[in-house]
Amino acid sequence: MKISVIGLGYVGLPLAAAISIKTKYEIVGFDINAANVKKIKNRICPIDDEQCAKDLKVIKFNVSFDKSILNNSDIFIICVPTPVLDDYTPDLEPVKNATLSVADFIKKGNMVVIESTVNPGVCEEVVKPILEKKSGLKAGIDFDIAHCPERINPGDPKWNVYNIPRNIGSTRKESTKILADFYRSFISAEINEMPDLKTAEATKIIENTFRDINIAYVNELAKSFDVLGIDLLTVIKGASNKPFAFMPHFPGCGVGGHCIPVDPYYLIERAKKSGFDHKYLKLAREINNSMPEYTVDLLIEALNKQEKPLKKTKVGLLGLAYKSNISDLRESPALKIKKLLEKHQADLLIFDPFYTEMNNVETLDELLNSAYAIVVATDHSQFKKITAEDLKKTKVEIVIDGKNCLNKEDIINKGIYYKGIGR
Repeated sequence: MKISVIGLGYVGLPLAAAISIKTKYEIVGFDINAANVKKIKNRICPIDDEQCAKDLKVIKFNVSFDKSILNNSDIFIICVPTPVLDDYTPDLEPVKNATLSVADFIKKGNMVVIESTVNPGVCEEVVKPILEKKSGLKAGIDFDIAHCPERINPGDPKWNVYNIPRNIGSTRKESTKILADFYRSFISAEINEMPDLKTAEATKIIENTFRDINIAYVNELAKSFDVLGIDLLTVIKGASNKPFAFMPHFPGCGVGGHCIPVDPYYLIERAKKSGFDHKYLKLAREINNSMPEYTVDLLIEALNKQEKPLKKTKVGLLGLAYKSNISDLRESPALKIKKLLEKHQADLLIFDPFYTEMNNVETLDELLNSAYAIVVATDHSQFKKITAEDLKKTKVEIVIDGKNCLNKEDIINKGIYYKGIGR
């Protein structure tokens, strides 16, 4: 069989590499980003994925930004982004465009798998009409559509494309079984066969919405406990010793990445079209979206106590990536914090050891030796090593720990102002 992967980013590239490593299928990749295609051809991994980078060194498969590479494929796997627009409504244009590309080459007996995260109904209401109209074929009769929602965790050394369980549902039960066996050929984890497309689509949405809701819960607790004078992290640690019915989540300066801050909006909008109002999900999004501003407010409050304005004060922003030890900026709350600090006309110093394009200082030491206040927006390992002793040797008088990754007691004992999220 010939397998075509459409979209060679955080989802598609590791997937294509895994298929190439573990099977003897012919595998090709298509992406509209010519620069990334060139890197892949030169065996350079354009994403933060150690396993994928290793795989690219030992395998080689055909990739192109010319969609004709998709010709004569048996299985098409669409792995394009599903972002939201500025008004937080879903942007399905990447999925639509990828589907149009597939429609040019689809033939009887083919299977089209959507791995992109979508709300229930997208495969039947968006993908299916495009494929049928352009090809003249009928889904569930001439060809099949399936959904196997991606599950990735960038920067995770344990969980990757090879060992994370997956769910898959299709237009026909028999095609679900065929595709499940296909995934079993390169994934050493459970491949769960779902009864239909909508059920498969719903699994990924509720996974990430579950996390968003629980993070919103602890973020609201952080604001509440700040008023009450309670250290939330100490409370969570205590609650976590219950051996059942509690799962710890932690507060922070915001929620980033391509899934958690995005996926709930897909469910919110689709349910709205059917007459249902997801009040709980919308509130969770509102709370988590408020955290960058809350973090900056903590800084302003600290400066006010020292009778110092934020305007023209040297403030060091530690980190731009949305999570530790990667360069991924997608939906990063650090970028929102950056914009807010710039709006307040702070004299902003920026350092991220993994994403250096926006840095305006060369090293972390340079930032610490220049800044009056620092905001930790990403918990990179390098930042977590900062000690109270290190800070005492610098000009830093205020620490706003947006990731709660520094030693609160030691910093306060050194006479430096410290404020975390809920601490």
